[in-house]
Order: sequence, then C-alpha cells, then structure tokens
Amino acid sequence: MSKGKATIVVGVQWGDEGKGKVVDVLAEHFDIVARYQGGANAGHTVIIDGNKFLLQLIPTGLLRPGKIAVLGNGVVLDPPALLQELETVQAAGISVGQRLLISERAHLILPYHRTHEQAAEAARASKIGTTSKGIGPSYEDKAGRRGLRAGDVRDLAGFRQKCLEAFAEKQRVASALYGHSARDTVRQVDEYVSKARCIIPYLSDVSAHLNQALDRGQTVLFEGAQGTLLDLDHGTYPFVTSSNATAGGACTGAGVGPTRIGAVIGVSKAYATRVGSGPFPTEVTGPEGEKLRERGSEYGSVTGRPRRCGWFDAVAARYSARVNHLSALVITKLDILDHLAEIPVGVEYEWDGKRSTDFPAEAEVLERVKVRYEVLPGWLQPTFGLTDYDQLPAKAKAYLSFLSGQTGVPIVMVSTGPQRDQTLWMDRSLLPSR
Repeated sequence: MSKGKATIVVGVQWGDEGKGKVVDVLAEHFDIVARYQGGANAGHTVIIDGNKFLLQLIPTGLLRPGKIAVLGNGVVLDPPALLQELETVQAAGISVGQRLLISERAHLILPYHRTHEQAAEAARASKIGTTSKGIGPSYEDKAGRRGLRAGDVRDLAGFRQKCLEAFAEKQRVASALYGHSARDTVRQVDEYVSKARCIIPYLSDVSAHLNQALDRGQTVLFEGAQGTLLDLDHGTYPFVTSSNATAGGACTGAGVGPTRIGAVIGVSKAYATRVGSGPFPTEVTGPEGEKLRERGSEYGSVTGRPRRCGWFDAVAARYSARVNHLSALVITKLDILDHLAEIPVGVEYEWDGKRSTDFPAEAEVLERVKVRYEVLPGWLQPTFGLTDYDQLPAKAKAYLSFLSGQTGVPIVMVSTGPQRDQTLWMDRSLLPSR
C-alpha cells in the first residue's frame, strides 16, 4: 500500500516566528493541514491579496480552497471563540462546509477556566505572562481526568448536566481560593451549551481520518502553536505554555504514529523575540531593541503586547534542532535586518566561569548566562519582497549560511514579507511529490 507524506512545522524560538504565513505557503502542496496542540492563545497571521486573517484556532490550511483543516485531540477548544472565528472567515467569502474536522477527543475550555487563570496569574509573585484564555486550566483538568471533551456535546442533555456539576464544583473552589462570589450557574451553562452544540457537525475521529488519508497516499501538514522554547517539557520552564509544541506533540496530539512523519520543518526569525516573562539570553534593550520592535511590528497578534526583541540565539536554535530533529529551516523577517551595518549572533553561553554550547534546563541559569556573540556584516540593501535567491545581497546570503552552519540545518525557504508571494525558495525537495 502506498503511503502519503506527513510533515510537521514547528517554531524554533518562543513562538511568533511567522508560522502562519509559512504554513499557508506550504499548504498549497498538501491535502490536509492539522493543528495538534494549543488553544485560542496562538495568533497565526496570514495576508492574502491584502486581506489580513488572524487565526487563533482554525488551522491555516482552511484558507486554501479544497484543503481539509483538522483540529486534533491535543488542542483545547473554546467553542464560542471558534464560532466567532468561523463567522469572520465565512464573511470574507471562504467556504468552510465539510472542510473542518474537530477531534471528538479534544478537551473543551469552559468559562471558569478563564476566570481561574486570571485569578491564578494575579496571585503569582512571579508572573508567567499567560494570555488568560483558559488554556492552562483546561489542560490541568485534562491531566486531572476531570475535563469535558468535544464528543460529550453530542449528548446535549448529558453534557448540560456535566456542565452544571463542573460549574458548581469550580464555583466552590474559586470561592475558597480566590474569594469569588457565586454566579448564576444555570444561565452560564445554558449560554455555553447553546454555543457548544454548534461544533457537533464538525466532530470526527480525527486519528482514523488522518491515518486512512495517509494510507491512501494523501499528504498531511501538521502545524503547532507557540514554539519549542515554550514547550511544557522542553521549554524555559516554568515560563512555558501548557502543551507540547515540539514535533513529538504532533503524534500524540493528532493520533498518528511517529513512523508516519517524513520531515520536520523549523521556523525561525532572522533575529529573536519573546512575549511575556522568562529568560531571554540574547535580548536587546534600549533604543536598539525598540528599533527592532518597530521595524518588525513586534506586538502580540492575540494580546497586542509588545514583544521583547533580541539577536538570533544559535545555542537555543541548536537545542531546538535537536529536540525536534529538524530536517530543514525556514527563516522569516530577514528584511527587518536590512538597515543594520553589523548583526550580532549569539553562539555560546558562559556561566559559573565556564563556556558552553549547551542550553541549560534551569530558567534561573538562563537568566544569568553571558552570551558570546559573533558579529556579521550587514548588507544595508533592501531584501523586502525578493523571491529569487540570486537577488539577495552577498552579505545576506552569508548571514543565512552562517545561521545554517551554526544550527546544522539547511535553510529551504526565506520569507521576505507578509504576503504569500513574498517568499524565496532555496530548496523544494521536502515538498511532497504528486
């Protein structure tokens, strides 16, 4: 039996690398695009013919006519947020129809998850910097075996009763821990159930669908949210997200075996950014950091928060390459560096008097490492919108070659602007053959 190809796209840094645009470009070459983790805290921005789409839950592939979009069991689903997003997409003239599939095993975000997260974050002495979308508490309930799943909605009467019981329990917990006053539970439940029932037509055994599609020779592109350094297990803990954003999360989060995966493509900015709290060894503060932020429009697409900016961190990128076993790299926002005469790249850490190319596990260590930089010459020429590698300035080519050499991963694509066609291919060999 012929086997299809499955490819995973992951963020190499702390998220916000431009994966939305990259997945949109790659989706042209795949039959199915499947999201495998995260919730409505991940903003994937795609610009098509001047129209800007901000997708927080819907897989980017839905914007491509004829492509199937899948939300896997590893995603935590907020039905009201999904419905609002679907309305926005349909209002833009994009037909959804039967092209969206939602795993019946995906866990649900309920209103109390958001209020719990807001209260917990406010109570922390050291802020994590969550989006307060209820993502973390939903995953907590999943791990605690007390969550509600998308498939539960099929039995509306039973689902309503489960909601009533869960809401009542959470009210008692919130009152005891955070001093919250009681709310109109019945009204809240009825409002939630009326919206949650709208996901029923999209429910599916996603694992079966994906595996059968691969058996038929179809191709699947898996997209994660956030980035490797925000992965629950492999990121800068505790300043991380609540799920596995690394490549391994695609298998558990969509129900496909690891031997199905043909390639893992990492997406990285030509520099580095981070939203929220936590260590950021190559961060640049002051006017230099502000200029990077303004040139790159570095503000959170979901929260609007200003992103912290810094130089490319080759130590972190090598670590990401290892834990994801990257096949290839895509570099985004190269043009943001066009104005620089010199571009530092972090190549080594030093702490406790020792130099190392390892990425330490402890956030406390990462907060105090000193970074050794290699400074490369800038190209001082515009690269915005270029689509041919031969058009790149020689020093821009040298910069890309240096990043590839430092990470040990070949660069196959460079994004030179937000539009689909502002893309420069260096190697198309990882694309599935037809």
